[in-house]
Amino acid sequence: MIVKKILIDTDIILDFFFDRKPFSEDATKLLVLCEKKMVAGFVTPVIVSNVYYLLRKTAKHEKVIEKLKMLINIIDIATTNKTTILEALNSEFKDFEDAIQNFSAQYDKEIKVIVTRNVKDYKESRLSVMTPETYLRTGDFR
Repeated sequence: MIVKKILIDTDIILDFFFDRKPFSEDATKLLVLCEKKMVAGFVTPVIVSNVYYLLRKTAKHEKVIEKLKMLINIIDIATTNKTTILEALNSEFKDFEDAIQNFSAQYDKEIKVIVTRNVKDYKESRLSVMTPETYLRTGDFR
C-alpha cells in the first residue's frame, strides 16, 4: 500500500495542542491517521519552532519538549534549505512563512497536499490545498 504524503500546517498542530474547538477534532483525526501510518504527515522546521514558541507561553520547557517529541514520533520533517528559501523569497506568496511551507512541500516531490485551515493563504500553490475536514472527507488515505 502506498501511503500518501501531506504537509500539515501550523494551525492544525496548534488546534491539536491547544484543543481549539471545533477544529481540534479534525486535527486529532489527522494525527491519528499519521500515527497509524495511514498517511505520512510532514511539518517544516519552521512549524516546529513556531509551535515550540507558542506552547512555551503556556507550559514549561520540559513539558513542551515532551509534546514535540510525541509529535515528531508520528510525523516527519520536510526539507527546508537554501533552494526552498529562495523560492519562497521570489514567490508571489503574501506570507513568507506560508511560502516556506509550500516550497518545502514541493521540494519533496511526493507531498501532494497541504492541509491547513488557511486555504486562501496558499492560492499561489501548485499543490492541492485543503482543510482538515475536506481532506478527511476525501478518504485519500484508505
